[in-house]
Amino acid sequence: MMPHEVTTEWLKQQTGWQVQPANKVTIQGVYLKELVTHLDGRGDVTELWSVNWKDEGIVQPAHVYQSATDYGVIKCWHLHEKHTDQFTVTRGKLQVSMIDIREDSPTFLHVNTVFLGSLKPRYLRIVPGIMHGWKALTEPETIVVNLQSEVYDPVDEFKFPWDCVLKEVWQPVNG
Repeated sequence: MMPHEVTTEWLKQQTGWQVQPANKVTIQGVYLKELVTHLDGRGDVTELWSVNWKDEGIVQPAHVYQSATDYGVIKCWHLHEKHTDQFTVTRGKLQVSMIDIREDSPTFLHVNTVFLGSLKPRYLRIVPGIMHGWKALTEPETIVVNLQSEVYDPVDEFKFPWDCVLKEVWQPVNG
């Protein structure tokens, strides 16, 4: 099934979600990279992207933007047919949840959750066909830098309500 064919009804009919432990990426094509921060007495510098990473499957960005998500807001679900999202958090902490809805994928219906934040800088690549979204976990907002593989095109944005499936994956879980 292509992303443009996915409906909320189809998502609700799916069973067998395979929720994986947090911060363990199992979805085929998704890549998580720990970023390097250089610290000294003047401050710090964090590498966000490098052409030298191309051997790791990093995609040359065609469109880069920064977005702010207010504390507690969940932005999801959405997916793409064409573009690859590649992002990192430069301020705050973010929970990113992903679902592999590619029926021909060996990781079909795997659910991964990872945490990105300025205290543990990471780069996350999400390939087309992976439904994903995020929740801002710090006040007053979380800042995300996205390095998309394609110039933004609203035709390649397929959106679904945040609570249409798996609303229990969103943190924090009290216990």
